Amino acid sequence: MSPRTATLRLEGLSYGVGDGRHLVDAVDLTAAPGETVGLVGPNGSGKTTLLRCVYGALRPTHGRALLDGDDLHTMTAKARARRVATVPQDGQTEFELTVREVVAMGRSPHRRFWEPDTVADTALTDAALRRVGIAPLADRAFPSLSGGERQRALVARALVQQPALFVLDEPTNHLDIRHQLEVLSLIKELGTTNLLALHDLNLAAYYCDRLYVLKAGAVVASGSPAEVLTSGLLADVYEVAAEVTSHPRTGAPTVIYLPAPAAAPRAGSPAQSI
Repeated sequence: MSPRTATLRLEGLSYGVGDGRHLVDAVDLTAAPGETVGLVGPNGSGKTTLLRCVYGALRPTHGRALLDGDDLHTMTAKARARRVATVPQDGQTEFELTVREVVAMGRSPHRRFWEPDTVADTALTDAALRRVGIAPLADRAFPSLSGGERQRALVARALVQQPALFVLDEPTNHLDIRHQLEVLSLIKELGTTNLLALHDLNLAAYYCDRLYVLKAGAVVASGSPAEVLTSGLLADVYEVAAEVTSHPRTGAPTVIYLPAPAAAPRAGSPAQSI
């Protein structure tokens, strides 16, 4: 599985809805070849909508998403799938496919509909199953997997697509701490260009080369994790008090959240009469 890579560039990308609101508002973003770029921001800030515009589930109402200069939205779905692989937030399927069959679906953009798997396809599938640590589950029914096992199977399916760009929406969803670290390490080591949305700011700081912070659909900050993750930004965007320090071993910014101050009791309340 030799890595492919590409440059992703978003130019004024917007996605509007019928009432005139913009869920994504004029986003400019660049991910260089081999770079891991993270999208962070509170719920409702537009991260998932932006990712869906990149991988083709939604068509932007304004702007462009370019991969090595090619507009992703002028490509056929099959051509786009040869270059972009997606790991959604919650991968569900009602079909009783085995894990191996789900992972092997990643080869479908590279062959005609009626063509069977080749020896090379099977080898890629087996390698991906081993790489994400679920080879023993290959013959299990995909719907029977736990959330974390299902997420790793979807990462394996993306691997066998052999894309130049990975787009991942909360790839650590449902994973325990060990598997969160393993999946993000794997993504980082692929050598591909990676665009991912993360809620955990400490994981984003450690695994992402650069971060874009979204608020109400717009980019309000971008840069290295050290440049972006400040107590002032967290107060403004997330409305929380936090301290940001440099980890003594990794050097990565580390966010320490502070509890909200207790509200002062009102005059005459039971707390004052004790």
